[in-house]
Amino acid sequence: MAGALPKQYLPLAGRTVLEWSLAPFLARPEFHSIVVALSPDDARWPSLPLAQDRRILAVTGGADRVDSVRAGLMAIAEHAHAQDWVLVHDAARPCLTPGDLNQLLVTLAGDSVGGLLAAPVPDTLKRAGADGRVDVTVSRLQLWRALTPQMFRYGVLRQALEQSASGAQITDEASAVEALGLKPLLVAGRSDNLKITVAEDLATAERQLADLG
Repeated sequence: MAGALPKQYLPLAGRTVLEWSLAPFLARPEFHSIVVALSPDDARWPSLPLAQDRRILAVTGGADRVDSVRAGLMAIAEHAHAQDWVLVHDAARPCLTPGDLNQLLVTLAGDSVGGLLAAPVPDTLKRAGADGRVDVTVSRLQLWRALTPQMFRYGVLRQALEQSASGAQITDEASAVEALGLKPLLVAGRSDNLKITVAEDLATAERQLADLG
């Protein structure tokens, strides 16, 4: 996505991508606070109307996802209790539906570990060899694509991310929690909960948002 604007600030159906990504959480009263992790040189956030919303706290993120999430957790440390639920969502994932968010909250409300929205992998998977040719066909049975939000207790997630500082390969919050020996629950979500990655994704997202009304 080469361009002057970071992808979370790209225009999408009358708003920025980031505004769409935050909207489902702002619509629900049970979310007491929302933390947005920003690049150290981000000068665009203050210009958004959402920057004035008292429920939203902006913090400086880090070089990697895990660093930004850790910074967000630290920002609410004085107010959060170990058993409070926290959800982590990608700023460039604007098509989360209220139904999927509700399903995640209801399914995990009494869960001892937490979990994440995910979608079963529908395609045949191939593993390539060094020569670029098919080395083996991988069974897609029981394979899922990890989506967001991912939802865990504050204490568990903070412990998981603090321990990840030792150098483990952490690509999402669930993998950090897995490193504690816990097994997050997969909650089936819509496969069109896409993350804006390439330019074509903007057009796809605009169509999806129009369909959702």
